[in-house]
Amino acid sequence: MTHSQYALLKLHLTPALGRSALFKLHHYFGDFTAALDASPQAWRAAGVKSELQARIPADSDPVYGRIARQLVELEIRLVSFWDTDYPPLLREIHDPPALFYLSGQLPSQDCFAIVGSRRATPSGLKVTGQLASALARHDICIVSGLARGIDSAAHRGALKVDGPTIAVLGCGIDRIYPQENKQLFENILAQNAIISEYPPGTPPLAGHFPGRNRIISGLSKGVLIVEAGAGSGSLITGEFALEQGRELFAIPGDLNSRNSQGTNSLLKQGAQLVTDVEDILHLIWPNQPSRQQRQRQQDLGEQLNNSALMVFQQLEHEPRHIDEIARSSGLTPMELSSILLDLELRGGIKVLPGNQYIRL
Repeated sequence: MTHSQYALLKLHLTPALGRSALFKLHHYFGDFTAALDASPQAWRAAGVKSELQARIPADSDPVYGRIARQLVELEIRLVSFWDTDYPPLLREIHDPPALFYLSGQLPSQDCFAIVGSRRATPSGLKVTGQLASALARHDICIVSGLARGIDSAAHRGALKVDGPTIAVLGCGIDRIYPQENKQLFENILAQNAIISEYPPGTPPLAGHFPGRNRIISGLSKGVLIVEAGAGSGSLITGEFALEQGRELFAIPGDLNSRNSQGTNSLLKQGAQLVTDVEDILHLIWPNQPSRQQRQRQQDLGEQLNNSALMVFQQLEHEPRHIDEIARSSGLTPMELSSILLDLELRGGIKVLPGNQYIRL
């Protein structure tokens, strides 16, 4: 950890010094080390109560010392809003975390959140796993909250196909909650990421979870809610999704089931209905190929001669007219027609009405 990160940690552990104060201090001083060493008058000029300085933990403070050691020993990183690897989508929300604690490695892929009931039905768990796996096969990172039920099924669905997933906790990053998810926690940590806005040692208090939910939706381009009752905490994630301009999806359920009251209500209010993964992909990632499709394209590309490969590489997942392909390739109409027919027979491209071609 750098001196600035140790300074940030001290400030984050200061009682009553919250997210807003951290933003004000960084804006005024440009660096947390400078903020830590500044005078009371400078703090007041920054718009932060100088009385808070007396609460900053000293180097000898046992809680600060324990957490600082934990960060090093457990390889937990402090990622601040001003770091280059802070997630861009999360940076855009109106109340982004000033910092979060990170174990593992943040995936580079686009993210999609799946949340829902802790008391999920077998059907809900099954469909959640299937959708998470299908999205992960398209290299979309599944974000959820590591809770029992739908959250756990979403993480497991991604892991089942070696896909990326992020768990966002409502407690310290060193706390496994619920304890039954210890193995799932470790499986996620092995290749993916676990993050928390709360310092190590923080218990899973009820008041922490709304804040956790805004991060889940903030990281994601869309949020799917599966099996949520009328008062479910998952609906809070849906509210954050709408506030943050994210796409909101829900799966319809049995009219007589309590677990469907929240999701059915969301659908009545305009949430996107999901019956299969294409409902999500078509709206957010209409042209994103699956892992299997990319492998097939790679294999086909290795089998083509130079002219055919040139044509194949010019075709993407947006349709192109044959005249446009001809102009960019420089091939004669007869040569191009022969290549396009061969690519179609090999299953690499598809011809659409109006002499339009698209890569599969």
